[in-house]
Amino acid sequence: MRYISTRGTAPVLSFEEAMLTGLARDGGLYVPETIPTLSKDQIAAMAGQSYEEVAFTVMRPFIGDTFTDEEFRELIAKAYGSFGHVARAPMVQLAPNHFLLELFHGPTLAFKDFAMQLIGQMFQKALGRKGERVTIVGATSGDTGSAAIEAFRGLDNVDVFILYPHGRVSEVQRRQMTTPTELNVHALAVDGDFDDCQARLKDMFNDFEFRDGVKLAGVNSINWGRVLAQVVYYFSSAVSLGAPDREVSFTVPTGNFGDIFAGYIARQMGLPIADLVVATNQNDILDRCLKGQGYHKGGVHASISPSMDIQVSSNFERALFDAYGRDGAAIKQLMDELGQGGFDVSQGALQALQEIYHSGRASEEETSATIADTLKTSAELLCPHSAIGVKVANEQRDPAIPMITLATAHPAKFPDAVEAATGVRPGLPPRMADLFDRDERLTRVDNDLDALKTLIKGKLNA
Repeated sequence: MRYISTRGTAPVLSFEEAMLTGLARDGGLYVPETIPTLSKDQIAAMAGQSYEEVAFTVMRPFIGDTFTDEEFRELIAKAYGSFGHVARAPMVQLAPNHFLLELFHGPTLAFKDFAMQLIGQMFQKALGRKGERVTIVGATSGDTGSAAIEAFRGLDNVDVFILYPHGRVSEVQRRQMTTPTELNVHALAVDGDFDDCQARLKDMFNDFEFRDGVKLAGVNSINWGRVLAQVVYYFSSAVSLGAPDREVSFTVPTGNFGDIFAGYIARQMGLPIADLVVATNQNDILDRCLKGQGYHKGGVHASISPSMDIQVSSNFERALFDAYGRDGAAIKQLMDELGQGGFDVSQGALQALQEIYHSGRASEEETSATIADTLKTSAELLCPHSAIGVKVANEQRDPAIPMITLATAHPAKFPDAVEAATGVRPGLPPRMADLFDRDERLTRVDNDLDALKTLIKGKLNA
């Protein structure tokens, strides 16, 4: 299995190389050269299997000879052994033919744990074998950072620096990043929004002297390994509702497009997905683009769903790459235009996108109303992001086809918004009950590339 860049000029890499590299040296994102497919019988055989068994079947074709079968099974078992539910990604029913896929039973109560816990295990195994150490730098709108710190804290071969927008994540999200005591993890509060954090991250990857000097690696959703791990729960949930003999649809609350793109990969692999629905909050650049209005940046407006407060959705580049017939030069031109404010999507590419993705949005008021209504009608307490998915799914779903809406975080990660909508303040699970009693450790830093590079090099040499 070989991996190529969406911009066409970076070296072709193996799975291990692409995983450890993160962002391609031409600024693009790595994708598989070809998408392996699973037969109808292979998909049907997943019925009744454990999540770990499904994960092995789905991901194995992508990893080449990076790990032996025995090694990979062991890494998967370690990754999901700490989850708080034996099914790992259980489903509950909200209404006739509408199901909620609970992706918040991992150690940081968010869907990012499915990918990050596995990435942590794979990094440790690959780096230990090589006798190497890397510096992981990530940008987060809240959940990626806490999941990354949880996955890599205390590991021998990595130092981790997470950039998050100061004052723009929930208190639970912040404390999950700032309370670990292991000295190899660092939370950096950047004066700016998430797009600023993501831009500085890309700047660091594109500064090759710095990148090579600190052996920079990335675990944001730009990392193909992140997307791959998220493909699994599309299969596990769809099979439990009758796939491959029955079509299913998915609605995904998304900001950075990685989770919905994982659904596209599942579809390409042979999973019978009828509709993939993108659900956005008031920062609705993806919804506007998919409705033919181009991809033009505006200001980021803070919301009660902060993990979706994004205007530059990195993984959308992967979707565009396929929509433009895998033309790397065309993608580079679009990304150059995005640097100047935005771009229009060609008619042919827009049609290709619209054949795969539908979209909708939810305002702040609609999000709060959905949290309240779902508690009343289905006895389910939703986080604001999951509520956006439920609202859009209710508008767009075909009653004859099962709709699975992804619940991306536990409501206790956003207690103020949930309490304001319902009068109920969700509590943290017992294993996290002392979160607000733990000491915090963070570093405030300007939204400045040189300041960040100096800080990171200083801490590495301390």
